[in-house]
Amino acid sequence: MAAHQHINKTDLLLEFAKERPLLLARELREAGISHSTLSAVMASGQIERVSRGVYRHVDASWDEHLHLSEVAARVPKAVIVLVSALNYHQIGTHQAHRVWIQLKQNAVTPRIDYPAIEVIRTRNDWAFTKGVEIHDLNGIEVSITNSARTVADCFKHRSKLGLDLCLEALREVLGSGTKPSEILSYARLNRVENIMIPYLQTLS
Repeated sequence: MAAHQHINKTDLLLEFAKERPLLLARELREAGISHSTLSAVMASGQIERVSRGVYRHVDASWDEHLHLSEVAARVPKAVIVLVSALNYHQIGTHQAHRVWIQLKQNAVTPRIDYPAIEVIRTRNDWAFTKGVEIHDLNGIEVSITNSARTVADCFKHRSKLGLDLCLEALREVLGSGTKPSEILSYARLNRVENIMIPYLQTLS
């Protein structure tokens, strides 16, 4: 009977793995799949560990946003921001060499070895809701700032990112049809309205 149950749990695990590009350890536990079952299937070479608490079927399809999915799976309360958000929206030419996330000021820094992360902290509660969209990436709900909010965020952190990146992003977002008033609403929240107005007037 025990062997039969083990086979059923193995089948269940493999069924999960076929349906979802990424598997979370907590979801497997909730489904009654034990660590020993997971270990056995990993030993068979059908499931591999992506990062701590995150697994995948070796034949599962990945997309270009895998790193965002991994980090969101590990840190559900994080919001993808700045360069990573620009990359997601295909804005600009600057590539994110780490995953940029926003956390609350007093949140514990996630212990993630890979992919590398860059943490931006804020005391503002609005920063986790206004201009934040939920995207399903690899079966994981990922919070990402929209393009207008992202540009305003970049100007807020211009000393860290560089003004060239900010201006390139602003130019492309305006070119995509985003209204200056929408960008200004986020600039006002970020207290960079006076800084952005001259650039908006020049580029609009």
